Amino acid sequence: MENILEVKDLRVSYHTYAGEVQSVRGVSFNVERGEALAIVGESGCGKSVTVRAVMGLIKGPTGEVKPGSSILYNGEEILNYNKKQWSAYRGAEAAIIFQDALTALNPTMTVGKQIAENLIIHKNLNKQEALAEATEMLRVVGIPEPEKRVKQYPHEFSGGMRQRVMIAIAFACDPKLLIADEPTTALDVTIQAQILDVISDLQKQHGTSVILITHDLGVVANIAKHIVVMYSGMIIEKGLCEEIFYQPKHPYTWSLLNAVPRLDLENKQDLVAIEGTPPDLIAPPKGCPFSTRCKYCMNICNERMPEFTSFGGEHKAACWLHHPMAANSIKESGLEFPFELGGVENE
Repeated sequence: MENILEVKDLRVSYHTYAGEVQSVRGVSFNVERGEALAIVGESGCGKSVTVRAVMGLIKGPTGEVKPGSSILYNGEEILNYNKKQWSAYRGAEAAIIFQDALTALNPTMTVGKQIAENLIIHKNLNKQEALAEATEMLRVVGIPEPEKRVKQYPHEFSGGMRQRVMIAIAFACDPKLLIADEPTTALDVTIQAQILDVISDLQKQHGTSVILITHDLGVVANIAKHIVVMYSGMIIEKGLCEEIFYQPKHPYTWSLLNAVPRLDLENKQDLVAIEGTPPDLIAPPKGCPFSTRCKYCMNICNERMPEFTSFGGEHKAACWLHHPMAANSIKESGLEFPFELGGVENE
């Protein structure tokens, strides 16, 4: 299938008083046209910074997209865009839903004006036409009494309703690429499901490509075709949704899955936490970034970052456990492994 977005060797740093924080370190992935990709990982792993780079929201002098990074949208290098091209790209071609709708929305403007703003800029509608379209968008995303609500301010909406407004703003100009940056954070479970359903329904209706950012694997199963697992600014595993859920090949991915509460077990189940803390990205480790938290860690894990091992198709993971020479260390460890070791080939 054709790719709408291709991210290649993306590196993003932030310059702080303490030093250079290497937030994203060589990330590469593709998004297929009309399909959904989920980027999963714990807080601070570089998920949001990655999609901010895709939206051109990394601002200097503190933020920097490193030379050699490439982001191709429909085959065009967007990192070379000028101000006018970025303005045309954001909103019309690509849109983003931020995780905190209250801070993302302008508290001094009615929600109708905030939706209409995009329509006036990108669709050349007049004010009256744009407000009529904004009212219709509120109806589409499931907000009751849209004629009344369109004249109200963000503080008059609940958290779930504000997130629906954000979805209405994002879909107003029918973008080809939608980025949802943890859209269900701070919402209760039933509202989370409703918001994800709205995004999924609109994606199918419009044929939109979606990048869903989340730390919760439980929310991506019904939306994403592909999953990318990030840790410490790097991709450590990627593949189809079914492959990541049923055949995880990296200890971190398995730990993330293990941390999701199971519905098929007894009520009194222990919640599983990942022990330890992520590495300091001012001085990132030279080996596998997960080595200090991994109970399967070998000496080589601390010394060199593993190459990706392929497991057939699009499923790949960067872990020394799958290297042929690791067999003896694995036998000596006496540990039981939750996933099958070995791969098809080393890249």
